[in-house]
Amino acid sequence: MSTDSAAGAESAGGEPGEGAGTRPGRRFEPDLRSMTRINLHPIASPMPLGFFTVAIASVMTGCMQLGVFEAADRTAVALCVLPAFALQLLVSVLAFGARDVIAATLMGTFAGSWLAYALVMATGAAGGHRVLGVFNLAFLCFGALMTAVTRPKRALWLVLVVSLPRWTATGLAGLTGAEWLTYTAGALGILVALVATYAAFALMLEDMRSEEVLPIGRSGPAHTAVEGDLAVQLRNLERQAGVRRTL
Repeated sequence: MSTDSAAGAESAGGEPGEGAGTRPGRRFEPDLRSMTRINLHPIASPMPLGFFTVAIASVMTGCMQLGVFEAADRTAVALCVLPAFALQLLVSVLAFGARDVIAATLMGTFAGSWLAYALVMATGAAGGHRVLGVFNLAFLCFGALMTAVTRPKRALWLVLVVSLPRWTATGLAGLTGAEWLTYTAGALGILVALVATYAAFALMLEDMRSEEVLPIGRSGPAHTAVEGDLAVQLRNLERQAGVRRTL
């Protein structure tokens, strides 16, 4: 009986097992969940490169603000800072691939800031100092928001914490032209470079030895990501960007 019914269904243009109310030619795909595979590709951490780039660029801009370089040297300083854009953009792309949206967003925004600084300084655009002043104050708002979500990632958080007063001083110096604010911003830039260098070196040692050598201070999900097992990392993977259908 079942064979005759299947034959009848096929002769009517349908699929075996389809009911009488099914539209002709319509096919039902099987449940693909049991056949789905999600491949993960481990990569080296891009964060040491990102932090070292912050450190070097901060030294160059800080020295400019401290008067180590002459005003005529600003184009040379801008050209030295320009590669920071490409390097931090690369770090951002790799961080997105590593499923770290906080690090990716932060490094991508840093990349844009270095590009803006380099272009304004290299071209000597009119009103550049005032425009960069507003730009730095806008960046200050962004940094404050990022500080609120990066606390478990203490390396990122600490770099942001010491960067906030620098962006404040740089922004106000650009708007007011106060020389003491420029010097303050330069000194804070050297401090940012020292903190970023420590973070980069600590993360590089950790990646090389597969254990924490210098204290980084991770907590919460950031600590679990390093100390937890693979099952924790794969939790809710099917709902993450790149796997789900929409962002």
